Amino acid sequence: MFRLLATMLLAGFATLAGAQEGSIRVVLGFPAGATADILSRLVADHMRQTLGQPVIVENKVGAGGRVANEAVKAARPDGTTLLMTPFATMCIFPHSFGNLRYDPFTDFVPVAHLSDFHSALGVGANVPAKSLKEYVELVKKNPKMGDYASAAAGAAGIEMTHVPYKGTAPALQALAAGEIAAAIVLSADINTLVRSGRARALAVSGAARDPLFPEVPTFREQGYDIEGTGWYAMFAPAGIPKPPLDRLSKAAMAAIHDPGLKEKLVAMGLQPTGHAPAELARIMKADYDKWGPVIRASGWKPGT
Repeated sequence: MFRLLATMLLAGFATLAGAQEGSIRVVLGFPAGATADILSRLVADHMRQTLGQPVIVENKVGAGGRVANEAVKAARPDGTTLLMTPFATMCIFPHSFGNLRYDPFTDFVPVAHLSDFHSALGVGANVPAKSLKEYVELVKKNPKMGDYASAAAGAAGIEMTHVPYKGTAPALQALAAGEIAAAIVLSADINTLVRSGRARALAVSGAARDPLFPEVPTFREQGYDIEGTGWYAMFAPAGIPKPPLDRLSKAAMAAIHDPGLKEKLVAMGLQPTGHAPAELARIMKADYDKWGPVIRASGWKPGT
């Protein structure tokens, strides 16, 4: 069952046709409305005020974020295009896709580490399990209860069935409607469903309990050696000169350290960080090295 839960956790981890002249594009590989989009727009708006020029979020959705990464990789490294992405596209996808069309370490330059986040295993209100142990037993007796959703690619060769969705919002809609039994998503994204009684959180991925769900034990507390903190960060295409990189980095970090914006992020369930490029590079390499063995141990097969 450890392999199943680890695989679920791994799996769980378009607004403008074009940018205005003189503007900066922040390309995000996920749909409008979810946590990543809200974070991107809050940071972009603050950067606009700091830099004195338009900073526009462009939702370039597809392939679990890979389309956005590929687009930024191909962009001119002139300081007008940035990538906002979660850690999975940089630290997990290189281990789980056989033909990834970008290299996180050579095709991008770190700009700023923006926030940490935790994921939660949630089940629909129609699922009788009240704890992770009860859910595990339920899936053993009724494999259909092992249908789970995520916004990313799934895995092969496991006893549970991954149901892919094009974003967090449709996955949560399916969970609330009883179309699937479970989902691995950001704690911040499932919070509304949990508070309204349409879903139930059974476990969280952090080393400590999530402030949004202080009553919900971590995976580790429940006997499963699973722990992971995700993050959102900003990158630029490789080759960007140092002056625009420094300017953009300072603007992004100023946004995260703004008390008002920080308060909004905490209320959303994020943990603001605001780390500089060198620290982001260190964190990315550490997580890349950490998740490779976990992915291999989980039985996840490299996809396309």
